[in-house]
Amino acid sequence: MASVCVNDALTDDELRCVLSKLDRDKDKEVFSLVCKRWLHLQSTDRKKLAARAGPHLLGRLAFRFTQIVELDFSQSVSRSFYPGVTDSDLTVIAEGFRCLRVLNLHNCKGITDTGLASTGRCLSLLQFLDVSYCRKLSDKGLSAVAQGCHDLRTLHLAGCRLITNESLKQLSKCCRGLEALGLQGCTNITDSGLADLVKGCRKIKTLDINKCSNVGDAGVSSVAKACAYSLKTLKLLDCYKVGNESISSLAQFCKNLETLIIGGCRDISDESIMILAHSCRDSLKNLRMDWCLNISDSSLTCILKQCKNLEALDIGCCEEVTDNAFLDLGRGDVLGLKVLKVSNCPRITVKGIGKVLEKCKSLEYIDVRSLPHVTEVRCTEAGLEFPKCCKVNFSGSLTEPDVLLGYSGLP
Repeated sequence: MASVCVNDALTDDELRCVLSKLDRDKDKEVFSLVCKRWLHLQSTDRKKLAARAGPHLLGRLAFRFTQIVELDFSQSVSRSFYPGVTDSDLTVIAEGFRCLRVLNLHNCKGITDTGLASTGRCLSLLQFLDVSYCRKLSDKGLSAVAQGCHDLRTLHLAGCRLITNESLKQLSKCCRGLEALGLQGCTNITDSGLADLVKGCRKIKTLDINKCSNVGDAGVSSVAKACAYSLKTLKLLDCYKVGNESISSLAQFCKNLETLIIGGCRDISDESIMILAHSCRDSLKNLRMDWCLNISDSSLTCILKQCKNLEALDIGCCEEVTDNAFLDLGRGDVLGLKVLKVSNCPRITVKGIGKVLEKCKSLEYIDVRSLPHVTEVRCTEAGLEFPKCCKVNFSGSLTEPDVLLGYSGLP
């Protein structure tokens, strides 16, 4: 029987079907080594690429991988000394990878407005852009992106301190489908900028304005009203101008809110939190309100009783909270909490923690650091039994879940 060459027997579509069955990237690379035809098929089939390369190699990659939709040039903090992608690199990327939907340039400190302008000029299909901690960027570069990338859905700008309200105006005019925006540490953003943003961007699901110290009640209320049906995650860590008016607006308009971070917002008190607990009782899953010094037992009990889907709660440093917040729970109050942080709440004792364990059978992590009346020895003496899968942080030696840290990335 005459032998048959596989290249003669199989069409390109059939070979692509074979390639699709390979799960590991290493196996796909081996596939490409068979011959030039298979190399071409593997190259044109590839959709994602992570690389560090100069302009010449980037040009060659663009020529080979013509269907790339996701590029990752992000840098970890450990490489903070290295500038990463530069303007000349970014020009090659923008001109060579025209199909891009996702571009991650996190911590690429060599990028300026000049490089970013090429992104707006060439990548009209872009939906996701991360330029967090690219500290040389200003409104000029972001305006170019907004004007050229009308289909943008997610934008990360954390640490870009030169960004002002002008960028938000451009996003409002040009990127009306925006769903997630990260502005952490952009201290030039104010209430008027947020008001301008939501005039056009009314589909925002996730908004991170952690450490935007010039944002207050007026800005948050504007977002709550305009994005009432879409907003699910709002991060306001250390926005010290935010108070009860913001929480009341969220309670009134945002019935689908799932994650709220208000740690360090010290003017927030029981009354507005109780209104929020009632309004978002079916949706709220994650609540961080550490250092909200006016929070006491009444609002905490209300949250625990009404928010049945709550999975993570941080009340660290809320010094008015006592055991009574937990002891007031009734026989039918079963909690679904997986993460609970009560560190530095000096009035909570072993008795309160015992009640938590009685009500929270699905607890996976509990932070009891710096509680003078709660130590590992006292818990043992009291006969407390933590769930087998629960990590108990008595001393700070455990890695914390990032769900309530406030710095987790946007979707």
